[in-house]
Amino acid sequence: MIDPEITGRVALITGTNNRHGIGAATARALAAQGVRICGIYLGQPGGETVAAEIHATGGEMAAHELDITTQEAASVAFDLAEQRLGPVEILINNACSSGQDTFLPAGAGERDWVGRPLETVSRKSHDDHFAVNSRAPALLMAEFARRHLARKSAWGRIVNISTDGAAGFPGEISYGASKAALESYSRAAAGELAPYGITVNLVSPGPVQTGWFPDELEPEMERDIPLGRVGRPEDIADAIVFLVSAQASWITGQVLRVNGGHRVS
Repeated sequence: MIDPEITGRVALITGTNNRHGIGAATARALAAQGVRICGIYLGQPGGETVAAEIHATGGEMAAHELDITTQEAASVAFDLAEQRLGPVEILINNACSSGQDTFLPAGAGERDWVGRPLETVSRKSHDDHFAVNSRAPALLMAEFARRHLARKSAWGRIVNISTDGAAGFPGEISYGASKAALESYSRAAAGELAPYGITVNLVSPGPVQTGWFPDELEPEMERDIPLGRVGRPEDIADAIVFLVSAQASWITGQVLRVNGGHRVS
């Protein structure tokens, strides 16, 4: 059995509110490796439920509701983690705003998953996506680095969750663009933080069933996936565990596509 050598580390994970989501799966996977978890969530009570599940299996997780788009959110999140668990050494930026918008005028024929007309891109659709998907992770990475340097630590891991539509996502243009910005931030962070022992990588999922699309659409989606099925949250969590492990210590600034072959590069 491979030992990832992360037992006793503290991880801050955003977006742990959906029990069937990537954040929750990541919390479970890291807790199973002995990592102590601080989960940040908003709007749904699932974060507390995930914490209870982890405690029931002998793990440790503190769950806190926090809007990561506020000015003080980054420092508050790290304070909450440190007060309960100790210094954060692993940051997983998973929280996501995901909606559908288009450059086409309303009524031009573009439809969402349930047949409703797509909305034309607006200031709100742009800002809502960028606030959660790129600005908040950037500020959390900066806070992670500040505290890491202040305590003269020599080990740190950051993993950001992108999408395999980041290069351009028709029908979800603001979502895709905000993830492209996240990828740029991550590559810059990898270069700047490497001398301080911090690796920064991205996981780029394909279609993962976390409840965001109807089950009846799975057969249609699977036709575009060479490995023949949509993803599970655990598929992404396994990749994250690898990227924070000792086995990935010489990997930084990379995008790991976990998508069943849905898109390749």
